[in-house]
Amino acid sequence: MPEIQSHLILFNTLTHRKEVFVPKVAGHVSIYVCGPTVYGHSHIGHAKSYVSFDCIVRWFKKLGYRVTYVQNITDVGHLTDDTDIGEDKVQKKARVEQIHPMEIAQHYTQSFYEDMDALHVQRPNIAPTASGHITEQIALIIKLIEKGHAYESNGSVYFSVASFPKYGRLSGRTEQTELEAGHRIHTYEGKRHPSDFALWKKAELNHIMNWDSPWSIGFPGWHIECSAMSMKYLGTNFDIHGGGLENQFPHHECEIAQSESATETAFANYWLHNNMVTVNGVKMGKSLGNFTTIKDILKSFSPTVLRFFILQSHYRSTLDFSHEALSAAKTGLQKLYETYERVKTSTPTQSDTNIDILHFQNDFHKAMNDDFNTPFAIASLFDFSKYVNTILDRNSISEQAKHAILSFFEEYAWNILAILNPSQEKVETANVSALMPLILSLRDAARAKKDFATSDFIRDNLISIGIQIQDGKNGTTWKIIK
Repeated sequence: MPEIQSHLILFNTLTHRKEVFVPKVAGHVSIYVCGPTVYGHSHIGHAKSYVSFDCIVRWFKKLGYRVTYVQNITDVGHLTDDTDIGEDKVQKKARVEQIHPMEIAQHYTQSFYEDMDALHVQRPNIAPTASGHITEQIALIIKLIEKGHAYESNGSVYFSVASFPKYGRLSGRTEQTELEAGHRIHTYEGKRHPSDFALWKKAELNHIMNWDSPWSIGFPGWHIECSAMSMKYLGTNFDIHGGGLENQFPHHECEIAQSESATETAFANYWLHNNMVTVNGVKMGKSLGNFTTIKDILKSFSPTVLRFFILQSHYRSTLDFSHEALSAAKTGLQKLYETYERVKTSTPTQSDTNIDILHFQNDFHKAMNDDFNTPFAIASLFDFSKYVNTILDRNSISEQAKHAILSFFEEYAWNILAILNPSQEKVETANVSALMPLILSLRDAARAKKDFATSDFIRDNLISIGIQIQDGKNGTTWKIIK
């Protein structure tokens, strides 16, 4: 096992500063990340979140840690205004499509994992569902009532924010007026105070997804599920809780309050929040109607291009989406592929080549150990690529140097960042090689007839799927571009 490095620095949202990471248990990292609410296809905002945390998990493994990664699926309880009013998002979608809510949840859960697999996002160790942990949520609510932190009202149960003085320290919303504005809830709903939040909601007659409880036939609130599931699989105190910045308040703030009130111990030691994706400076989201699904993006760009585009921004920075930006990312990533392919097809010389790979390894490690700075890590790969090309230009690469260079690319550009896939390259090349002679012959026939519209149509459509053709004196050549 590689030696674990002790100088990993991360930004802890809870303390609002960078800190040296010290795990609760030496050699082991416990991570919980809020998963998707499954009522529609995932969009690029989801891609940013889960690609970012995938890189974080991969880096911990690279440093030699054993990682327990829990990422939930929300299939019940997330209401349309993200607090305690409105309709369940899954049930609302089910009503529109006129099928059972659980069928909606199953369909979009499968869709989510299809997208994550395409983006080379590794599956979590445990992926619990909210609907599968109702018993644990009820037990946690009972404990909160017994300790005086929650109360029943007309069949629903609410957490008393006044009982937890530290409420607001994660988001910085400490003034009661801010808390009230954030929740937008009124006391006539049975709450003692507007800032109190629901742990259990009594179901209305038309609410399909409901369960028996000591208080009513109903369903759990959105916040209680993550507390119950994270503590079930990681313990009452664990290392890292992650999620999108938009969930910092109220969702994560509520998690801390109810968890620490129930256990009387610290919940998560470190909080990591990825920033959001914007479109022309405006947050991308389903509620705003300005989102682009991952599936739609992958019709025009390869998964590695989308992943590369995401990792060019720091996980705590916003990412402004456009097709022009994706095209620029595609051009940049192609340069890495070209260098890799150039090394792979090079003919080694007999002379020993003195290459300084350690320098670039140190740069990559320094970047990732500084709060998982993927933009700087990518910059070190491009510096390495430039360095390698100067060696290839001299035509003086030894067998040992060739192996070391390819291993560097495969370890850092693939195993860690997952933006350069050597095995995928081989499969794609093999499949395309069987078809390209036929395609090029059809294009040549069109050009011979001066049917340039068809010729350009073939060329442009090949480009759109990642194949570039070039016309030269000795005929037409082609290559895969990423």
